[in-house]
Amino acid sequence: MPIQFVDGPPREVKFSPNADDPAARMNAKDVQQIAEIFHTPLTGAYVWNYEEADKKIRKLYRLGKERNWNADTDVDWSITFPRDESPVQEMFNPFVGYAPFEKMTPEQRVDFAWHQQCWSLSQFLHGEQGALLVASQLVSCAPTYDAKLYAASQAFDEARHVEAFGRYINEKIGFMYPVDRHLKSLLDKILTDERWDLKFIGMQLIVESLALAAFNTQKMIAKDKLIADIVDLVIRDESRHVAFGVTYMEDFVKALSPEEIEDRAQFAYEACVIMRERIIGTDVFAYFGWPEEASRQVVLEAKIMDEFRKLLFTRIMPNLKKVGLITDKVRPLYDKLGVLELENLGHDGEIDWAELAAPLPLFRPADSAAE
Repeated sequence: MPIQFVDGPPREVKFSPNADDPAARMNAKDVQQIAEIFHTPLTGAYVWNYEEADKKIRKLYRLGKERNWNADTDVDWSITFPRDESPVQEMFNPFVGYAPFEKMTPEQRVDFAWHQQCWSLSQFLHGEQGALLVASQLVSCAPTYDAKLYAASQAFDEARHVEAFGRYINEKIGFMYPVDRHLKSLLDKILTDERWDLKFIGMQLIVESLALAAFNTQKMIAKDKLIADIVDLVIRDESRHVAFGVTYMEDFVKALSPEEIEDRAQFAYEACVIMRERIIGTDVFAYFGWPEEASRQVVLEAKIMDEFRKLLFTRIMPNLKKVGLITDKVRPLYDKLGVLELENLGHDGEIDWAELAAPLPLFRPADSAAE
């Protein structure tokens, strides 16, 4: 298997061989793996007591075992949404009235909508790979037995998410956007920091909280039932992951010194600023030849996108407040971002056990065939 090592992620849009044409598909031996090396001074920890110490986290771990799903057998991959229709609800388009968009033909507008959707799903995919890598690190560096068990189960969840999003993008869309620069910079920071608690804060409280809100938004706006079904399955996993982060970090932060708390609060704020930029698909503007900065400003100023950004922070802000990371110093900074008003919404430390334990609405082709 050929492997090409690179200094950074590819920046171009990658088009896949036609998934519907067997002659065009690549064999496994033809696929070139592209890998980027990162280095981390990871500080690991053994644990020498194997008794259950945290009942909430152990319960989340058990639910993870019980609610596994299989991307091969529990998703109806036969669903194919027509490519001559927009894959998302048009009411969420912030570019109505914007000159470059208005000059497009109806066919070009549909193509643009597919690129916008592909960019969003590509960031889901890249973010899930980041979550997979961080979860694998937490298995080593988490300082307690229950946390290690849960992190191991989360790594398996993230692997399924990477598999499902990757397959949808390759088979149903046929092209993929590179990782957003802002998302990549945050993943680099989380992965290469030696402090295990910053990995928890960055991934479980920021990236995963935003992803959970973004997945719920995608489920609401997507017209393709297949991606809505995939996202529905992913949401169940992510709800456990965020609950794990809030539950575990709340007690830990209380034990830190004021200086240490302030350091972590500042890190969380900076991560939020990065994630605010991550939701703007400048790579799509570049692909269509639109002016990037002017198009970015359209997104930032659009009323619908302002509501969308706030929706994405509805999980982050209450969770940061719950664990004690909205300090007096960072509070005005969040206010300036326009998201401080969300801090008193429900947090993910309030776990809805009945919802997490509910049977998944799984599709089973084998069962259908048998009937």
